[in-house]
Amino acid sequence: MSSKRTTTARKPARSASKAPARPPRPSAKKSAAKAARAGKATKKAGPSRPVARRADFGAPVDGFIAKQSPERRALLEKLRQLVQTVAPDAEGALKWGMPMFTVDGRMMCGLGAHKAHVNLIFAGRPELFVDPERRLEGEGKTGRRLVLRQLSDLPERAVRSWLKAAADNARRG
Repeated sequence: MSSKRTTTARKPARSASKAPARPPRPSAKKSAAKAARAGKATKKAGPSRPVARRADFGAPVDGFIAKQSPERRALLEKLRQLVQTVAPDAEGALKWGMPMFTVDGRMMCGLGAHKAHVNLIFAGRPELFVDPERRLEGEGKTGRRLVLRQLSDLPERAVRSWLKAAADNARRG
């Protein structure tokens, strides 16, 4: 076998003086102003950045539950009843497209409805939620979730305990 060595011709390096000038980039202020005139939300660092909210933000939980299939609706109704029993001071409203419950303005829990299951999401450090049966999922720093496929899967006593822990955590801030 012969080994041929092929080389590619190198282009001569451009000198700094002959480099074509690039057009200046529009400043962030001009871009934001242009987007605002067009009616678009922009992402800009800082506390004054415009936020595009969902149309259903702050809407009552009832509408969300009413749209669900009968199986999921039964689960969601039972979970909402448990939340209201354990934390009567919890306020429910839609945030991020799903029911979220807050106590004193702080996140307590949320409900998520999916095609095959419902999630009950607990806000708080994972160690707050004692789970000897290992029913909770998620290893995040800000909460855990219980995945339920049918009403008979609901561990009511444990859910009451977890909801109480989440409500107490929200009250403490």
